Amino acid sequence: MYKTFRKVWKKFWTPILHNSVIQWILALILAGITWFVFLTSKHKFTNTDSLKRYRKNPVIFVFFHGRCAMLSPMIKSARIKGCCISSRHKDGHMMARLQRLFGMIAIYGSTSSGAVSVLREGVRIIRDKKLSMCISVDGPSGPSLRLQDGALYFARMTGAPVVPVCFSCSKPIYLDRWDKFMIPKLFGTISVNIGEPIYIDSKLHGEEFEKKRIEIEEIMIKQLRHMDQEFNLPETPCDLNATDYKKQRRTKK
Repeated sequence: MYKTFRKVWKKFWTPILHNSVIQWILALILAGITWFVFLTSKHKFTNTDSLKRYRKNPVIFVFFHGRCAMLSPMIKSARIKGCCISSRHKDGHMMARLQRLFGMIAIYGSTSSGAVSVLREGVRIIRDKKLSMCISVDGPSGPSLRLQDGALYFARMTGAPVVPVCFSCSKPIYLDRWDKFMIPKLFGTISVNIGEPIYIDSKLHGEEFEKKRIEIEEIMIKQLRHMDQEFNLPETPCDLNATDYKKQRRTKK
């Protein structure tokens, strides 16, 4: 019965949610909610003064997929122009519209689809337009808290440093998803941490490249764990992916 209802519901709503006009309306609503939460919260920012130097010197901001909700208004407030990678799927177009409202332009593709074109376009934008890039390193479907190679390739080819960014909050809501997507409740405290820039040598390959990837991944996980511990939050699990997580949920039901 549940599966039948789910199929009917999906068939009804999918065309509506993929309509461009509807997506713009939803993007405006989500942007408004995001700003409202951000502006009505107390802020605890660490090293955000460093953002000023990134207005003219592009960097590659890296963050985990579940911790992006409050980063867009922070980047916008810092007057940093940038781009982000969005999925070619219709849902990706929805997120691209939302990011445009925060001043970001979209590059369509992912590590599994259109990776070469994304890399080529991203390198051009960083080099020629001097725009920073924002990448959720374990997106769009996991495994969670694992750094994929893409950000390091951009850094190696452009000379722009990788800058780990993370946010946490005192009163979170976790969505029932593989990435444990965090949304702050109203009138809490939002903590944002900007890590130190990490440069990738253009000659780095093979085992040395992998060592650097692991090093940055460990820095990002440590950054997230430390911020969550300040609010006594439960530990966010590693190595979850969208497909397996959905199967687990269906099995439980």
